[in-house]
Amino acid sequence: MDFKQIQELIKIVGKSELSELSIEQDKFKITLKKAVNPVVVQQPLRSAAAAYAQAQTAVAENGGSAEFLDLPAPAKKEKTIDNGKYITIKSPMVGTFYRSPSPDKEPFVKVGDIIRKGDHICVIEAMKLFNEIESEFDGKVVKVVAEDASPVEYEQPLFLIEPA
Repeated sequence: MDFKQIQELIKIVGKSELSELSIEQDKFKITLKKAVNPVVVQQPLRSAAAAYAQAQTAVAENGGSAEFLDLPAPAKKEKTIDNGKYITIKSPMVGTFYRSPSPDKEPFVKVGDIIRKGDHICVIEAMKLFNEIESEFDGKVVKVVAEDASPVEYEQPLFLIEPA
């Protein structure tokens, strides 16, 4: 088999549905393999609350009980009465909210703590990156609104701060 025939085989395999071709002649052997691109199917993400609601609806339609699902209840959005005297620190991104730098460490801040501009107040994990969130002003922590290790959305309230 000469070089021109090998080139012709490469073209044929490239245009065909074949992913591999092997040919043996006398003392000559050639194997051609075509890289196959995997098909990736991406489905839209659902929030935990949407998944919970869908599961509850499915159980209710079937007249059953949801005990076997072992799903956490969605976080309830609390209305806070701040009378305009508190500042709300909101999440700058979508991710998972953590009050401490690691599970075995103390929280960055607790209710009653005095914070200064630039102090680290929490961590938000987004796409396996841990982003330390800093306070943008001085004040006293009045309430921690978000639950530790829970998903948060962009602009979701995290803390209520009494300005200093």
